[in-house]
Amino acid sequence: MTLYDFRALTLAGAEESLSAYRGKVLLIVNTASQCGFTPQYNGLEALHRAYADRGFDVLGFPCNQFGHQEPGDAEEIKNFCSLTYDVTFPMFAKIDVNGAGAHPLYRYLTAEKPGLLGSKSIKWNFTKFLVDREGGVRKRYPPNAKPESLTRDIEQLL
Repeated sequence: MTLYDFRALTLAGAEESLSAYRGKVLLIVNTASQCGFTPQYNGLEALHRAYADRGFDVLGFPCNQFGHQEPGDAEEIKNFCSLTYDVTFPMFAKIDVNGAGAHPLYRYLTAEKPGLLGSKSIKWNFTKFLVDREGGVRKRYPPNAKPESLTRDIEQLL
């Protein structure tokens, strides 16, 4: 099983295979619209725009499991991201990242790169996973890691 074996629904409701991102460096992030870390959308979008032409994408996965900070439906999330942060990177449908209903992609990511003390759970919104061009999960960053602090790691993989 590799990252490219997974599928996810886009915010528009279309099923997409992550194999569409084969050969790209990816930053996969669980997002929320009403979180203290929500302003990170600015930094994530800046990374996306800075490196997209070199084969980099940010993939956003809204999640409502932490303090109910992503209560909206797909249309509300899309409008919020577009109008508030001018997000142009791919956004997917709201998912769970922990528990029995966790999306298979997140079960895979957390198994590949556990958190502190081997924890497989996601602790909060805006946990980030950096994936290399071959689909290898290279790094996991905590929610408070600012997107701009990841540039060196991203550039090493590009």
